[in-house]
Amino acid sequence: HERDFKLMELLIKYLGSGSIYKYPKQPAVSLTIFKFSDITKKIIPFFNKNPVLGVKLFDYLDWCKVAKLMSNGSHLKPEGFNLIREIKSGMNRGRN
Repeated sequence: HERDFKLMELLIKYLGSGSIYKYPKQPAVSLTIFKFSDITKKIIPFFNKNPVLGVKLFDYLDWCKVAKLMSNGSHLKPEGFNLIREIKSGMNRGRN
């Protein structure tokens, strides 16, 4: 939500990475991290130290599995790519 804009700015400052996108005609913002190395070296350690609470924890853990597969280069092989697609399909609203 756009009321979280300041929080997103503080996250970017703390992590030293990312940019904020404000959606036109919507009260929403998103924080985007572009460098994969920032995800593995900054974002994942941050959330491992400061865990996500609630049902979003399961999405975070799946996201970490995908990051590990990508770090190993598995996403470049059909089996790894399909596994990532399967993990993604079970995230958020696809979770049972």
